[in-house]
Amino acid sequence: MTGSSQAIEISKVDGSQVSSTTDSVAVEEPLEIQLTSRSAGGSAAKSVSITMRTPGDDHDLALGFLFTEGIIQSADQVVSIGHYGEADPLSGLKNIVRIEIDPNVDLQLDRLQRHFYTTSSCGVCGKASLDALRVTGQNSLAAHKNVFPTRTLIDMPSRVRKQQPLFSKTGGLHAAAVFGSDGEIVIVKEDVGRHNATDKVIGSLFSAARLPAHDLALLVSGRASFELMQKALVAGIPLLAAVGAPSSLAVETAKEFDMTLIGFLRDGTFNIYAGHERVGHGAF
Repeated sequence: MTGSSQAIEISKVDGSQVSSTTDSVAVEEPLEIQLTSRSAGGSAAKSVSITMRTPGDDHDLALGFLFTEGIIQSADQVVSIGHYGEADPLSGLKNIVRIEIDPNVDLQLDRLQRHFYTTSSCGVCGKASLDALRVTGQNSLAAHKNVFPTRTLIDMPSRVRKQQPLFSKTGGLHAAAVFGSDGEIVIVKEDVGRHNATDKVIGSLFSAARLPAHDLALLVSGRASFELMQKALVAGIPLLAAVGAPSSLAVETAKEFDMTLIGFLRDGTFNIYAGHERVGHGAF
């Protein structure tokens, strides 16, 4: 067993034939994200999130999550980050990431409560979701007009797939990638959760002081949800492309904040749901 995949014994059925073999499956483990600050109120760690993730790039995942939730805004606000807790006897993994925040930072943890209206079962909360983004100071990305050629977009899913070693091994992971209008792939991350993969990408950009990423586009496997649009918006990424379908609220968010939203990017075709001006000549 490695940190991200595990070999297991299986029975393989092929027609009437049954054979024993091994298969690799993606590891799924809980990650607890804790915050602490050496303020006058003490430095006890406070748990702010528990997510099921594929181990690897845990620091990027935690930083990306905290940034897109509006808890931290710059790398200099982070004093330290590290793994804590008891190690798993088999994998050696520690499933707690603790981030110490500069005591001068006003930790507005109430922002984490926004999750109550982002569930897919919520049928009346689209306006509340968009209002919450406005309240947190998110601005239109209309001024950022990088054009991404049609061929670059069409080729991107297969190119990203070649940089997914765990998917090739297990077939069970989502991917998120950022790339430039010149087609250069900057970062590719994998995880069992597409939101986690996106947080890992944004966390990596955060650590490298590359946010806001107005010159980059984000590709995600699976569908384009409101939450993924929100993460792209907070990171200043003006174009989100998804292999799957977008939700109605994702489309509304793209239009509200002048972003480009592409769906069903596969098999040489795609749909543009908003912001067609960022798609290069030859798209129409």
